[in-house]
Amino acid sequence: MQFFPSDILRPYVKSYAVITIDKDLKDEVFYPSGYVDWVINISEGVATTNIDGRSRRLPQVELLGHLTRPSRLSVSRGTSILIARIYPHAGGLFFPNPMAEFTNFATDAYGIFSREIDDFYSGLMEAGSLAEQVGALDRFLVEKLKKNERRYRKSAIVHEVCAHLFRTGDAFDSEALSDSYGLSERYIQQLFVDTVGISPTALFSVHRFNKSLQLVLASDRSLTSIAYDCGYYDQAHFIREFRKFTGITPFAARASLFAGGEDFQQAVNIGF
Repeated sequence: MQFFPSDILRPYVKSYAVITIDKDLKDEVFYPSGYVDWVINISEGVATTNIDGRSRRLPQVELLGHLTRPSRLSVSRGTSILIARIYPHAGGLFFPNPMAEFTNFATDAYGIFSREIDDFYSGLMEAGSLAEQVGALDRFLVEKLKKNERRYRKSAIVHEVCAHLFRTGDAFDSEALSDSYGLSERYIQQLFVDTVGISPTALFSVHRFNKSLQLVLASDRSLTSIAYDCGYYDQAHFIREFRKFTGITPFAARASLFAGGEDFQQAVNIGF
């Protein structure tokens, strides 16, 4: 079930989604999305992430930073989670730490906001409906956004650079990017690390990977054709990049989808 943020948040939050898992999932692959996710367990269910060999049980509320490494997900049947998907340029507007601290980590929100998060979670769980829970989450994020107005300018620069990256298609040239905005490559790099959590090159790679993944899962096209359409040098380059992000090959991803019905897609693509 999907919800949309209030008007003030729409430039920064893509959407909210409530996901309920209808069967046990064990060590399912999930992949870098290019977004930061604010994840809230609104059930008695149990979920565990394994990121870069680090296993962590889902707390009441967690921040899932940008992922650039193979990740796995195990979830008990009946688990329901509420997720806010935050655009890559906007993470620094909601969280006090440099976003690089959260990259390739699932971080307990208590460690970010201390006891404030207990009050937020208690209020959200006392809400009478899903819509009211989403409203509580929306208000929490609006409050954080208003407290960080001084960061708007940097976020706006990153937003423009992100749009440029996503328009480039199958190539990325850091020098041309620097020239386009009259900013040094070093400044752009540091701005991304602080505000997004990963470098422009890494974000471009994740974006290209997601484009290729959709073609792998939604079509029967050859991997060579997909590789060239997405700007990889060849099929071997594409497979290496795919495995870097997921730990499996495109062949395995496609086989899992068609063998397991919706399980793989539900685990790796929460659909918003």
